[in-house]
Amino acid sequence: MSTPIARRIFLQHSINLLGLVGLSLASCSPINNPSTNSQLPPKVKTMKLESDAFSANSMIPSKYTCDGRDFSPPLKWDAPPTGTQSLALIVDDPDAPMKTFVHWVLYDLPPEITSLPEAIPGDATLADGGTQGKSDFGKLGYGGPCPPSGTHRYFFKLYALDRTLELASGATKEQLEAAMNGHILAAAELIGFYSRQR
Repeated sequence: MSTPIARRIFLQHSINLLGLVGLSLASCSPINNPSTNSQLPPKVKTMKLESDAFSANSMIPSKYTCDGRDFSPPLKWDAPPTGTQSLALIVDDPDAPMKTFVHWVLYDLPPEITSLPEAIPGDATLADGGTQGKSDFGKLGYGGPCPPSGTHRYFFKLYALDRTLELASGATKEQLEAAMNGHILAAAELIGFYSRQR
């Protein structure tokens, strides 16, 4: 016959074991893996977005950051689906202190464009079509990674839309997302990382 002390020891060991199993399952969950957290809207077609400057889930070269020439990186993508009337691009950093920091807002790109060269100037409009919004640096066009500390993720998100948005230059990410709501046919995502060398 077991004693009350033996039963208490058995119960305590069982509780400890269950706690360890729970922690193990939580650590294996993809939700806790920062490199797989997508920011794309659910239930839309997937496109492919790439850069010749860096591969997915790798470090962004300093040339494209505040530590280098702060050029926008070259980007390329596959053809958008039938019915696409314009493309939009958002680049942001969800690891920034206080809030997600916006590095680039670009919209009303013609659907026949399937790439952007590096070093897009910070003009209101692009030569081949497209309008630039305002980043959280307070300026038009691209502003490169410049994390205050640690390694941050940078999400390059491309959207194929069923309409042109006709927003004036200088629109914010929030204004762009509101205008895109209900009009996204497909999307693509490229994640890069950057950590400043001090």
